[in-house]
Amino acid sequence: MTPFVTDVSAPAKRFLAALLPLAFLSVPLPLLAQPASQGPADDLPLEEIQTFAEVFERIKRGYVEEVDDRTLLRNAMRGMLNELDPHSAYLDEEEYQSLHESTQGEFGGIGIEVGMENGQLVVVTPIDDTPASRAGLLSRDVIITIDGTPTDNMSLQEAVTMMRGEPGSQLRISVLRKGEETPRSFTLTREVIRSESVKHELLEPGYGYLRISQFQSRTPEQARQAIERMKRDAPLEGLILDLRNNPGGVLQAAAGVADLFLDSGLIVYTEGRLADTAMSFSASTDTPASDVPLVVLINSGSASAAEIVAGALQDQRRGVIMGTDSFGKGSVQQIMPLGNGEGLKLTTALYYTPNGRSIQAQGIEPDVEVVRGRLELAESRLELRESDLDGHLNAQQPTNQARQSASERLRDDYQMSEALNLLKALNVVDRRRR
Repeated sequence: MTPFVTDVSAPAKRFLAALLPLAFLSVPLPLLAQPASQGPADDLPLEEIQTFAEVFERIKRGYVEEVDDRTLLRNAMRGMLNELDPHSAYLDEEEYQSLHESTQGEFGGIGIEVGMENGQLVVVTPIDDTPASRAGLLSRDVIITIDGTPTDNMSLQEAVTMMRGEPGSQLRISVLRKGEETPRSFTLTREVIRSESVKHELLEPGYGYLRISQFQSRTPEQARQAIERMKRDAPLEGLILDLRNNPGGVLQAAAGVADLFLDSGLIVYTEGRLADTAMSFSASTDTPASDVPLVVLINSGSASAAEIVAGALQDQRRGVIMGTDSFGKGSVQQIMPLGNGEGLKLTTALYYTPNGRSIQAQGIEPDVEVVRGRLELAESRLELRESDLDGHLNAQQPTNQARQSASERLRDDYQMSEALNLLKALNVVDRRRR
């Protein structure tokens, strides 16, 4: 539940953020809407307003327990936004303050992004190296209870608030995993969640691995530095860009990461009802990895900004997209402060890939589908080779460098292993063409 924020000028008093439990993107938008045109179409529906007032009064008079006006009005506003889409919401003062705390980059929690799907509270992705990921929670797990409280009819904001708390305190959740009939129970200890969004390593000489777990404002620069470090000793012959279980983040950061691999062309554009929601991002010529063979790993936990990067690289045929279908979140949200200390989170635009594809509820389909799994090595049987025969001839040939055996990590990660194999194959084909 790590947040992302875009910088805006203080006089505008605009607070734009992307809350990872919802994996949404931030874009600048005027705080005040454009003046509405005058005409009959803009008249308020008096009959519906009268019905609303009648319902309000009947609840006030007849509900089994007394409900104050403030609660009823806020519930009405909350319902009005919740019915728009899964990502729009009304934020009360506590929820809005919680969002402010999230934007500082540190908070007490279990490190999980959640969303609503068909009325169920669903894990979008666990953040790397957090209590949630270490406990084994997976994307698409359905959260049944939180500290014994059923999540039925629980709003997304209520669930997020319940899962947050003081570092060191415990949280009990039960989840139902696809294909299983019995819920799994987890007892997690909350920690201070700090997001380090970029990790890198050399899997083999010349073959790099770049993991981006979420998109923060500094992610493009961190990714650039990681690529340059991997290229320090020798040129990269191939790179795996791992966007699996990446829930998204800042729109500008996604464009910046795609720009590391593209030296021209469109990356992404957005469209909404207001003029200021129309934005576009194009690649620059300043790129550290424009010609490095590239495989991009995605899965059902790759959402929003991660889908922007995968979609741009796929449309521009810059790399091979491998894995499984992505999450399919192609909408943009803005957080607007209200005058009473509360806030409004509203979907304001959709984003599109360079070829004009909307990812909303569709996702990115990989070029090569590879499901999650573990590589099991078959037990070797006794094999007889020429070198085992007595009196064999020794040819005088240069000694080849010993092949590096597959690491335990590659054995445990079939998708990554296949990505590495594909990069090697691409290099073999490329060398033959020269």
